[in-house]
Amino acid sequence: MADAKVIPFDEDSRGRRGSGRHRPGRGRTPAPGRAADGVQPPLAAVPEDGAVPQPPQPGIPAQAAGGRPVEPPAGEPPGEPRGDLAAAVGAVADRVLGGDWERKVASGLAFLRRRVTGEYEVDEFGYDAELTDQVLMSLLRPMFGAYFRVEVRGIENIPAEGGALVVSNHSGTLPLDGLMAQVAVHDHHPAGRHLRLLAADLVFMMPLVNELARKLGHTLACAEDAEVLLERGEVVGVMPEGFKGIGKPFADRYKLQRFGRGGFVATALKTKVPIVPCSVVGAEEIYPMVGNSRTVARLLGLPYFPLTPTFPWLGPAGLVPLPTKWVIQFGEPIPTDGYPPEAAEDPMLVFNLTDQVRETIQHTLYELLVQRRSVFF
Repeated sequence: MADAKVIPFDEDSRGRRGSGRHRPGRGRTPAPGRAADGVQPPLAAVPEDGAVPQPPQPGIPAQAAGGRPVEPPAGEPPGEPRGDLAAAVGAVADRVLGGDWERKVASGLAFLRRRVTGEYEVDEFGYDAELTDQVLMSLLRPMFGAYFRVEVRGIENIPAEGGALVVSNHSGTLPLDGLMAQVAVHDHHPAGRHLRLLAADLVFMMPLVNELARKLGHTLACAEDAEVLLERGEVVGVMPEGFKGIGKPFADRYKLQRFGRGGFVATALKTKVPIVPCSVVGAEEIYPMVGNSRTVARLLGLPYFPLTPTFPWLGPAGLVPLPTKWVIQFGEPIPTDGYPPEAAEDPMLVFNLTDQVRETIQHTLYELLVQRRSVFF
């Protein structure tokens, strides 16, 4: 760059510029370009070619020495610097959605497009894997993690591949334990497996509940559907107590009811999949059932009509469950592949295996109850 001349102001020139007209400390704002003490700062260096540097203008790249424009930062179009508003929006999005928020937004928009255009798949049972992963599980996770604070143990006992039959106790007046077990397997299993629950007929007779249950992967509790899923290599969940379990009085909490005639064991023997016992503690206390209005139940076509300390006395508010602390423990699998093909037709063997599974779950429940410090902590 060419040598520049510096033009200083001497004392005479400062005097001629109105010395004494402005005194500091009088509450007046200094004129632009002057220091607070009223002394004019020295002018900047002026190039020999006489070009006087101009202050940068909004939207115009600053000029480097010699009149050359400064290149804008990489990724930013010339003449369009990123504003404070855009930076603030990006910071908020990073905080709320995480560092990869742009990818998440793009994924969400693609999901909505597939929903609108119908470009998604469901199996013959109505299971919608994409909707379950991206929407339904997201709705259940706050209840699983923040409300019930579910602790999952022994999830590694569910095999990483191939079919498996998870057999669990059933309780809680409303079947929330099945939904929490689904979240436990989906979010905590190292292989990210899905639990396909077998549900009672009543579930598929309710308009909205029917659709949601199908989307979540539930199917009718019958041997035929269970065999198809197990032979396909799915993890199937069954709660043999049925309505006897979730509809039992609070005084009988954590006392297992009959497991039926062992149809789930016969299905496991036919498909040669392991049986994984599952014990759930915490669900019994979410709706303490102190009574049962059988008259109302018959009028509504329900197996029972629960009376709790809050329902139906508080109306819809009585449906809010108590925030108990849950533990879901998956026990060691019971293999069935060592039995001959005709073992499923042996009633004594089926009875013995059914009793073994039931006793394993009951014993585990007692152990977890002894270890529990409090219902809510």
